[in-house]
Amino acid sequence: MAKERTLVLCVDRDDDLGFKARIDGPIVGREACLHAAVTLGLADSEDSDINAIFETIKIYDDLVARGEEVAVAVICGNHMNLLEGDRRIAASLDAILSATNSTASILVTDGAEDEYVLPIIQSRVPVSSVRRVVVNQMPNLEGTYYILRRLLDDPKVSKIVLVPVGLAMLLYAVGYLLGYPEGATIVVVGVVGTYLLFKGVGIDEIFGYLITSMKTSLHGGRFTFVSYITAILLGIVGIFLGLVSLLDYYTSAGIFFQVLAFIYGAIAWFTAAGLVASGGKIIDVFLNEREAIRRVVALPFFVLAIGAIAYGASIYILSISSEVSGFPITADAGVKYIIFATIGGLFCAFLGVYLQSLLSRWGNDHEPLALKRGA
Repeated sequence: MAKERTLVLCVDRDDDLGFKARIDGPIVGREACLHAAVTLGLADSEDSDINAIFETIKIYDDLVARGEEVAVAVICGNHMNLLEGDRRIAASLDAILSATNSTASILVTDGAEDEYVLPIIQSRVPVSSVRRVVVNQMPNLEGTYYILRRLLDDPKVSKIVLVPVGLAMLLYAVGYLLGYPEGATIVVVGVVGTYLLFKGVGIDEIFGYLITSMKTSLHGGRFTFVSYITAILLGIVGIFLGLVSLLDYYTSAGIFFQVLAFIYGAIAWFTAAGLVASGGKIIDVFLNEREAIRRVVALPFFVLAIGAIAYGASIYILSISSEVSGFPITADAGVKYIIFATIGGLFCAFLGVYLQSLLSRWGNDHEPLALKRGA
């Protein structure tokens, strides 16, 4: 029986090594990790990742002294885009496991943020222990001020904190300058609230991923670049028509009915945008990665299903509500709309799932025999 080999792994999810010390990950081997820690220490002696890397090396030395088979490595994410960073961590870990033949791992982190990648690591190799390195300090007022100042100097933190505060102050000043202080308050609260909602739900990462995908598509000559641009334009049209619908059927009954009025006017265009974007993705996958088409073939069916159900639901609620005046669809017709839209949406979703399952079975049946045997 082969002897178990343990990988002592340090995770730098925000890639301070690359951002501050200009060291590209992954970093494999004791000397390489030690050099990375020293270089990062010279670049920023207060970075907590330094202690995490040194702790990783210490655990590696202890296990080696006990006669165990051990490897040591540091993997890095992305300083500005955590979504792309997690993908980079997954790819780096696959390469390290293939190179070191490790069968277990010990995870070393410097905080809770890095532990978000624990499921990624566990999906590839068993994690036998997690070591979280915490630096002992004596906090005081001066130290707290210095820490806050250091955080605000970090581009990632300043972008989250300073941008909404600065934008709110600028909008408020413009409102007062134009003589509309009440309107300025509404605009400021709305903009800051939208920003916080985007950050809280993670929509900003989705936009970041979309921009990265568009750049990749443009440089690679992919069809998705055109489809994404078209989808964005359709989405802008949808927003405009949604606002027009909101003004036509505006009610003071509450934001719920206002959102439904917006959806009623915009959802068809949003659905068209989703269909164009997913259709472009399917075309690119079919032309360049045909074996992966089963993973994306269901996208347009799901988009159409969600759009149909949302459209039917908005019509039904607006038609039966006594708070909305001038709505062109009666309550009886609204019932028919939601029934047919729900049935049609569920059928589209089922069709997408069935087609995906069919292609998956077809792919498994046509998989090379050597791969099926694990050769």
